[in-house]
Amino acid sequence: MIRSRILGVGRYLPERRVTNLDLAKMFDTSDEWIRQRTGIVERRFADEGVYCSDLALEASREALKSAGMSAADLDFVIFATLSPDHHFPGNGCYLQPKLGISGIGCMDIRNQCSGFLYSLAVADAFVRIGMYRRILVVGAEVHSSGLSFTDEGRDVSVIFGDGAGAVIVGPSDDPARGILTNHLHADGAFADILRLEMFDISRKPCLTHEMLDRGSLWPKMKGKEVFRVAVTRIPEVIDEALKAVGLKVEDVDLFIPHQANLRINQFAAAKLGVPEEKFYSNIQQYGNTTAASLPIALSEALEQGLVKPGSLIMFVAFGAGFTWGASVIRW
Repeated sequence: MIRSRILGVGRYLPERRVTNLDLAKMFDTSDEWIRQRTGIVERRFADEGVYCSDLALEASREALKSAGMSAADLDFVIFATLSPDHHFPGNGCYLQPKLGISGIGCMDIRNQCSGFLYSLAVADAFVRIGMYRRILVVGAEVHSSGLSFTDEGRDVSVIFGDGAGAVIVGPSDDPARGILTNHLHADGAFADILRLEMFDISRKPCLTHEMLDRGSLWPKMKGKEVFRVAVTRIPEVIDEALKAVGLKVEDVDLFIPHQANLRINQFAAAKLGVPEEKFYSNIQQYGNTTAASLPIALSEALEQGLVKPGSLIMFVAFGAGFTWGASVIRW
């Protein structure tokens, strides 16, 4: 069976920086409070009128350039996001014409913080069975349009930022290089721990003034519960993925975790006995960019020389659903 690998990587972050001090002018918080709980110092916000697919377009162009390809070379698009341009259709269909192409298949994956990892696994499977050869996998978010910048919403609003990352997945010319294994999990018993209630399809209509008045427009999170489960599941799925390919934690050159909360990743690294510097972190600059965080981090790690040909890297993510997973890649 063909092995797949990542052929090109790109990222895009809006220019506007929003610091913790900026947020402290909007509601009751402080730089110290945010740093202690999340590790975040600043995040990026897109300007008015900018769509999620616009950020994705810029990241996709960078990924295509990195792979030495044009958009015409693509034969499939997978778009991961929780903040699509509109409730429907899928963002892949909005991105496609912006890339100047048509006719190829597009699909969206709505697995929130695990969205990119799930998308990568789907692309890997498509390439392995020979269905497609050049797949654009993109994660992009415009969180800033859907956050409540009030005292009531601060626990969630301080965490998130906007951004996009993309990779091109295709066949590997070396059977020893590429995506070695993917492991995906979910536990819907925790579905209401982190969710957006808006568009309650059991209601007729699904959105009412009463729902808006009670704050259904804004995401809700039970942060302590998310933390508790995340620090258990992340080390578990890392062990599972490494055992599947006969490797150990010490064999991994760089862990690239989803950037949800610096404290979660620090706790997971300590639990695994991994030096903290081997867990890549950029949440300080960007906050939680959900489906975009893994490809953004990979792009930066490559630029910084932390990932080289032959490096063993591991993606790991955990988020709403709850969903989580890990991928092991030989670069």
